Amino acid sequence: MVRGGAGSVGGVFLTDSFVLDELLDDLATLVSIESPSHDTAALERSALAVSALFERRLGTPATLVPSAAGPHVHWSDGADEPSVLLLGHHDTVFPAGTLRTRPFTVADGRATGPGAFDMKAGIVLAVHALAARRAAGQPVSGVECLFTSDEEVGSAASRALLEERAVACGSVLVLEPSADGGALKTGRKGCGTFEVSVTGRAAHAGLEPEKGANALVELAHQIVAISALGRPDEGTTVTPTVATAGTADNVVPASACVRVDVRIETADERRRVEQAMAALKAVDPDVQVEVTGDIGRPPMPESASTGLFETAGDVAVELGLEPLNGVFVGGGSDGNFTAALGVPTLDGLGAVGGGAHADHEWVDVASLEHRVVLLAALIGRLVDPDR
Repeated sequence: MVRGGAGSVGGVFLTDSFVLDELLDDLATLVSIESPSHDTAALERSALAVSALFERRLGTPATLVPSAAGPHVHWSDGADEPSVLLLGHHDTVFPAGTLRTRPFTVADGRATGPGAFDMKAGIVLAVHALAARRAAGQPVSGVECLFTSDEEVGSAASRALLEERAVACGSVLVLEPSADGGALKTGRKGCGTFEVSVTGRAAHAGLEPEKGANALVELAHQIVAISALGRPDEGTTVTPTVATAGTADNVVPASACVRVDVRIETADERRRVEQAMAALKAVDPDVQVEVTGDIGRPPMPESASTGLFETAGDVAVELGLEPLNGVFVGGGSDGNFTAALGVPTLDGLGAVGGGAHADHEWVDVASLEHRVVLLAALIGRLVDPDR
């Protein structure tokens, strides 16, 4: 981490106001309040903790925005014409009780715990970047923060709000974790989930199996057809993931279903896959096949991030940080939605580390100061581009 003049990009000297222990304390607080998606009581506690973090570091609490999925957290300095939205989420994929076996821990240069990497560290980085600017006497005018409660499960209850704020602000920095080695995410695949349900007819599997209509056999036909929809050469993957069928060893299955993960890079592929899934027909005339779901997140084209990535790269060089890398990734985020609206969007500005959604999820502690400085200086460029 460089010191001195290189740390004053955008007219703000940042490093003296950064305290790693305080950031880790704040991360410990957020990680130690579990926030699994769909658990509205837990999400309420998590949202209150995020709001309190804003009050502790910036002097004013965030607003809790109620929704069917649990409260979203919105903070604004009150500017009439905001110019940048810091976007993320406070829900996690880990079930309640995970902390009992994996509490927040800092050891060997890594911070671990459920949701530390994806993406509670991103929330803490955003707050500390703003606090560093304010401590250095630099404005945070024009900045808004929005951390939603349902990103991990599709953003149905937050999409309208995040799209509204993205359009109002005009640029979006997404605090999702970085890609490998700290790379920013300059593009993302669109993604969605389908469910294929098969209804057949039960019968005794030994005495009169011919009187049944085997939903599991039909599902096998459907899985083969679904798998053939992928076009890896065009970036399209269609992957059956979770299947269920039957009730007992000696009963012809009367029902079966499979969930299907889909990733696409283009709007044409989105239309093709959605139409093909909707057109699935039963092979056995005695069963029925029903398909639900869609590709809910549109792709985030790399063109949406070009200008912001160039600005971030310039800032990193002037700060004396390592040159930034940008990568296209298969996972989706709320940045997909904002980019699809034509709002410039740069993703992956959160923590450096790895293991998102896994038990070994971790944050690289040594990179946290670099990330705060980069984000704070990038914010400065966006709220005051002439400085």
